[in-house]
Amino acid sequence: MNAQAMTERFEMRLGESVLEQLDSWRAKQDDLPSRSEAVRRLVEAGLAEGSARRITFADGEKLIIMMLCQLFNHLKVKGEIDPAFVEEVIYGGHYWALDWGYEGLFHRHEDAAIVVSEVVDILDMWRFLESGFRELSKKDRDQVAKEAEPFGKNVLFLGFDENGEGEHIRVARFLIEKLGRFTEFKGRDLNAHMPTLGMHRRMLAVFEPIRSNLIGRDLNAAEIVKILEEKLHPSKRKA
Repeated sequence: MNAQAMTERFEMRLGESVLEQLDSWRAKQDDLPSRSEAVRRLVEAGLAEGSARRITFADGEKLIIMMLCQLFNHLKVKGEIDPAFVEEVIYGGHYWALDWGYEGLFHRHEDAAIVVSEVVDILDMWRFLESGFRELSKKDRDQVAKEAEPFGKNVLFLGFDENGEGEHIRVARFLIEKLGRFTEFKGRDLNAHMPTLGMHRRMLAVFEPIRSNLIGRDLNAAEIVKILEEKLHPSKRKA
């Protein structure tokens, strides 16, 4: 612990029962730390425990896992999970080995709900844009091409930046390829190779008020132009 980390002070009040537990814990330490030092150590241990990547199993879970391993062996099921390895892990208490052996399974990532919602809104907007553009007459297409230049000639959803917007592109691909949603985008790479979120968000701000009026109809040329114009960053627009 460096000196700088020990400069902050704060007051704490504890109940009698908690103090008894604290004193009991202190008494078991080799150097019998003071109450304040004991609290500091326990806080650090608790924070470390909360941030550590630990895999644990309740007794009932162990029993179920072992039964499944035996079932896999009996049926001679072949797969990516090695039941013999899992049995050794459970018997030996080597739970950490599962994280090492199956990194793809025991990651700690979970898609953020706000990202999923945003991706769905963006895909929905582009579905309307592409569908509406396809249904336009040649005259209206020419209008869009002229008024939304240079974005009006090829109205296609290009995706997200795989480097900087990885969670968005992964959610989009899962929705399309695994869940069978927004199938009109199936087969596309969806890697725009440049940041697109800011652009999509500006477009959404214009599209959202229009969405409620799209029941039973497509976007018209003027609406498509209005949305596509937001692809250009405000700083690059003509005054």
